[in-house]
Amino acid sequence: MSREQRAKIDAMLRTARPEGPQPVEEIRSGFEAMMATMIVPDGIRTTTVALGSRRTLLVEPRGRSPHAGTILYFHGGGFVYGSPETALSLTGNLVARTGLRAFSPDYRLAPEHPFPAAIDDALAAYRGLLDAGEDPSSLVFAGDSAGGGLTVTTCLAARAAGVPLPAAIVAFSPGLDGTRSGESMDTKAGLDPFFTRESLAHTGAMHLAGQDPNQELISPALHADLTGFPPMLLQVGTNEVLLDDSTRMAARAREAGVDVILDVTAEVPHVFQAFAGVLDEADQALDRAALFLTQHLGTAGTPAASVS
Repeated sequence: MSREQRAKIDAMLRTARPEGPQPVEEIRSGFEAMMATMIVPDGIRTTTVALGSRRTLLVEPRGRSPHAGTILYFHGGGFVYGSPETALSLTGNLVARTGLRAFSPDYRLAPEHPFPAAIDDALAAYRGLLDAGEDPSSLVFAGDSAGGGLTVTTCLAARAAGVPLPAAIVAFSPGLDGTRSGESMDTKAGLDPFFTRESLAHTGAMHLAGQDPNQELISPALHADLTGFPPMLLQVGTNEVLLDDSTRMAARAREAGVDVILDVTAEVPHVFQAFAGVLDEADQALDRAALFLTQHLGTAGTPAASVS
């Protein structure tokens, strides 16, 4: 672990954080510019495909057939910004470390498409993989931030629709409480270099469009019935205002009899895994996530089925 690495990233994020609410176009362009500086691993190739009627980025190991098993990856961005491309350092690292392929759908964003558009698109992408012949036992959901929340809410939507659940869930710094009522919203306010309560309220209002956040598809850490859920890995940093989204979800999972790993790393920011290659803790966390995936999918086997 490197205190110097963590300090540099903290300073960079604080410098990049704008003062006051920004127009959505500026939020999107600023986030895209920041994420373009992240290191994307060698040894992967990307292709644009259609999945569930949405443009989707297919990420595969370069120079070899992917192992049996597929990651459905949901990018972060508060349901307002971000894209499959902004999450490529994360998706690419999971693919490079596991040999699995990943599909990352470009789900619709607020304010143009508020709740529940993202969940609808995520479920449609999952159905698309199942319709193409994928076995749910060979599929895992992964995602970061808002996309980490989608790993849970898409499972809830799938279960409600009678669709079988995936083999496992991996969530990096997931957003799981639209009410923003966790104690860490206040106790970590000065430590979090990325989010403030005000910035989350600004984008949250776009996503909710007046809907009550006290419902399981918006605040699953408070209201979701997780009975029958697949094993979950929740990774989060101690310097996050969203820390308690993960701690409360882990407690809820345990109460429901779900296998859950709450993986907390000290003194790192929101979605610290994106800093792979420059932050030791990021690479270590991604190694743990890759191990979790391979344990629950079993990566030996025939190449995955074709989806176009």
